[in-house]
Amino acid sequence: MSEPILQADKARPSWDEYFIQIVDLIKMRSTCLRRQVGALIVKDKRILATGYNGAPMGCRHCAQLGCLKDELNIPSGQGHEFCRAIHAEQNAIVQAAYSGTSVKDGTMYVTHQPCSLCAKMAINAGIKKIVFKGEYPDNLSMELLKEAGVRVVRYD
Repeated sequence: MSEPILQADKARPSWDEYFIQIVDLIKMRSTCLRRQVGALIVKDKRILATGYNGAPMGCRHCAQLGCLKDELNIPSGQGHEFCRAIHAEQNAIVQAAYSGTSVKDGTMYVTHQPCSLCAKMAINAGIKKIVFKGEYPDNLSMELLKEAGVRVVRYD
């Protein structure tokens, strides 16, 4: 049986579109009650690690306990220390480290603009480019990424 032939009128997605579609799937594993976020780290068009926002391994998540930030009326983008979850970008970097995979010179795809904590981790992990879709209320992250020379692309 032969391989099906790609129709000439059907365009293949660009690499950015392809990886952004994958982070939209990854975010579905999120256990956050406020915002589902997915992240993916790629190098040479190969997926190195994925992450979504949720509680650390072995810990109960917000879907089970409720959202402490909601209970305390803490706005989005503030009070990270009151949240049980680790951010998607952090999870992707940690998962790569856990398996001994270097993300140096990689590209991170994220469903939302990284916060300043995630931006700092990405900078120190050696991420060279970040492609994101949605907004996040944190101007410091964009300043840090620019200052560190990380290329940032908003995907529309």
